[in-house]
Amino acid sequence: MAGITLLVLLIGLASIFWQLARARAVQFRRAVRFGSLPAQHGWTVALWAVLPALALLVVWQIAAPALVTDAVLRTPAAADLPPPGFARATLLSQARALATGHGAESVEPLSRRLAPAYAAATRRSHWIATVAVLALAIGAGAAALARVRAGTPARTRVERLVTALLFAASLVAILTTAGILFSLVWESGRFFATVPAQRFLFGTHWSPQSIVDDAPGDVLGALPLFWGTFFIGAVIAMAVAVPLGLLSAIYLSQYAAGSTRRLLKPALEVLAGVPTVVYGYFGALTVAPAVRRLGMALGMADASSESAMAAGLVMGVMILPFVSSIADDSLIAVPVELGEASLALGATTSETVRQVLLPAALPGVAGGVLLAISRAVGETMIVVMVASAVATLSVNPFASATTVTRQIIDLLTGEATFDSPKTLAAFALGLTLFVVTLALNIAALALVRRHRVRGG
Repeated sequence: MAGITLLVLLIGLASIFWQLARARAVQFRRAVRFGSLPAQHGWTVALWAVLPALALLVVWQIAAPALVTDAVLRTPAAADLPPPGFARATLLSQARALATGHGAESVEPLSRRLAPAYAAATRRSHWIATVAVLALAIGAGAAALARVRAGTPARTRVERLVTALLFAASLVAILTTAGILFSLVWESGRFFATVPAQRFLFGTHWSPQSIVDDAPGDVLGALPLFWGTFFIGAVIAMAVAVPLGLLSAIYLSQYAAGSTRRLLKPALEVLAGVPTVVYGYFGALTVAPAVRRLGMALGMADASSESAMAAGLVMGVMILPFVSSIADDSLIAVPVELGEASLALGATTSETVRQVLLPAALPGVAGGVLLAISRAVGETMIVVMVASAVATLSVNPFASATTVTRQIIDLLTGEATFDSPKTLAAFALGLTLFVVTLALNIAALALVRRHRVRGG
């Protein structure tokens, strides 16, 4: 039985047990004063029926592929399989795909012979999982239903179960971040075992396609990548986003009428919901050729259509809502009394904004700018479609430039083996980018928190 169907059955069983427990609790309540509501008894029984069964289902889904493969390997047809390795894994993968109806026509004959065994083992695994999960759900639900009595602290048990579920949900983000960090540190450690960190961080020659086995660090100097990332994301993009975002925030918060603000602010924030691939197509088809024509008109014959200027302009438009929204919230959070006192002393609105409101809102505005920079530094799709793959150290905005994220994509989509310095360099780049964006986010959150405390 498919996992979705089994999940629907579990929900149905939980509903039945909820109704039975509630009805039982109502009968007890007529004679004895309850410390818990009938619905709370129903939730206690329903959760006991569902949670152990769900845990068993998750464990089975994790273990089932290995168990099915072991069952197939014990069949006579598996005797012709090659020794453990890539060829054997490929044959088993083809057989599994054929058994599930997703296989291609051009497969090995041995895989076709193994496909029926895979299909039978998979069906047997599904039925075992179905019987075990439903039996556990019914047994646990019946045992919990039998414990429904007048003195049962159902309210406390429900609260404890809900607290445990919320705690488990909160651990997901923490464990995910820890797993990402561990994988980055582990693989980066393997990379730095072959390439000195100093050469990687401060080397000026990046050419992973020409790696020499005895000296890979000579062509894996990532300084041009760091410069390109900073130049595109923190210089050009910010030169677009900060002035436009700050000026739009000032207008919306201080000058715009209520109807105008209600119209323009959502329209501006729509930009934050546009997929980055759309920005990438817009940049590659419209902005990049226009930037190249502009560079040639300015006398730069070598102006590139994959320039830092094109990627930075598109990225600046993408992060403009981040700067504008946070700056607008920061200006509005400034106490009204400060602005009114400035106006009462004879200052104009522009003087009040420049000399009173902006200095008071500066921590929040700066925090928004740092968050926007971290967003721009980690952007991938725009630089893949608009920026170049050539690593250069140039301050010419019309020249080709690349970024860390673009190079990570190129390194992980090549044909190099996973253990090669070329592939492991992607993890070192990812770790560096992770540390930089984490530092920017911490600084931004600290500034925003400081602003909220002062504003409150």
